[in-house]
Amino acid sequence: MMRRLILPFTGIVSMSAMVYILYLIITFPNQINLVENMPHNLEFNSPFSAEIVPDTVTALKVNSKPVADNINVKLSDGLTIESDSGTVKMTLNAFGMPIKSVNVDVVPELEIIPCGLTVGVEINTAGVLVVATGTVKGYDGESYSPSEGKLLSGDLIVDVNGKSMTDKDIFIEEIRQSDNLQIKLMRDNEIVNIEITPVKSANESRLIGAWVRDATRGIGTVTYYNPSNNAFGALGHGILDVDTKQLISVRDGKIMEAKITDVKKGSKGSPGELVGELYESTSLGEVKLNTPFGIYGTMDLQGIGKLEKEKKAIALQDQVHEGPAKIYSDVDDEVIEYDVFIESLNRFSNDDTKGLVLRITDPTLLHKTNGIVQGMSGSPIIQNDKVIGAVTHVFVQDPTKGYGIFIENMLKQERKIAS
Repeated sequence: MMRRLILPFTGIVSMSAMVYILYLIITFPNQINLVENMPHNLEFNSPFSAEIVPDTVTALKVNSKPVADNINVKLSDGLTIESDSGTVKMTLNAFGMPIKSVNVDVVPELEIIPCGLTVGVEINTAGVLVVATGTVKGYDGESYSPSEGKLLSGDLIVDVNGKSMTDKDIFIEEIRQSDNLQIKLMRDNEIVNIEITPVKSANESRLIGAWVRDATRGIGTVTYYNPSNNAFGALGHGILDVDTKQLISVRDGKIMEAKITDVKKGSKGSPGELVGELYESTSLGEVKLNTPFGIYGTMDLQGIGKLEKEKKAIALQDQVHEGPAKIYSDVDDEVIEYDVFIESLNRFSNDDTKGLVLRITDPTLLHKTNGIVQGMSGSPIIQNDKVIGAVTHVFVQDPTKGYGIFIENMLKQERKIAS
């Protein structure tokens, strides 16, 4: 009887161990970024061993010892890597077998200009975005739903009857002129072709029963300006459509001057926000990318008197620590430095927008906003006079606290501008 009880229990333990190992493999980073000629202390708390290969670097130190050839290390003991510019390959091993390859990218030390500048953001979609579908009343007085089951919320219409849909006015005109619509759209990153027959209404206009939009606007904060290529990064998180909650695909866009006219303070359960006026005639730059980790493009700092334009080195996530830090924010029509405290770190997180947790400690900022409010996303975080990241989200139940993204994860997205 006892043997029958022991066998199932042993099986459960074995399965739990396998699940835990699988979790460690999945959550281990696919890429690690290092700055050249600087020792990086990497704490993985992992039971795996790893083979490290110099690859394209010529000078490599592992755990303070020069390495000219492949080397095996135990990751449970921690790992220190120092190298010149290039790449290092790391292969994780478990039970004597390779289980995962990791790229270690060693880049030159980079200096950027932290901004904290509040701007207006306008994005035009790369097509016509479907918000919802509904019914229309036909010429005969009956109700029809020509788009039901064919168009879905979040669909991006890119072509109708062979015509490119660059804005909703072109789409509306094509509906008005056509007895039948051959529609090409993007849905879940796949091309889908559908056919819709418009319904004639009482005034003989043609309708399909769909609500669409082609642009969005809002207020956000520019995190940094990269003087090496005139690129900027902002927000630290992507811009989602307010109705579909999906990432907006960019055709083109711009950042423009904004003036904060009011601050709605945050409270428990109710995030605050910055309210401002947007000056369309004062374009500060072009938006070229909208990613889950922020918006990116090019800008010109000339004429922006609010910024000191002082370059600062970046710090990678292994160099960031819990403790005091600063943020730059433009909540009072002036970029000011405010005190914050980094409470916890989640290095190599699966959600890069939540790599750290910070708390606002500056009494002046707390008086103005009660903490972090909408529109402050993108405010750069400075620690030990280095740029370490940007504010991304507020804790809804505690506006004094919020999440941040590490700066290396924003800079990684910037590379896509030229691609």
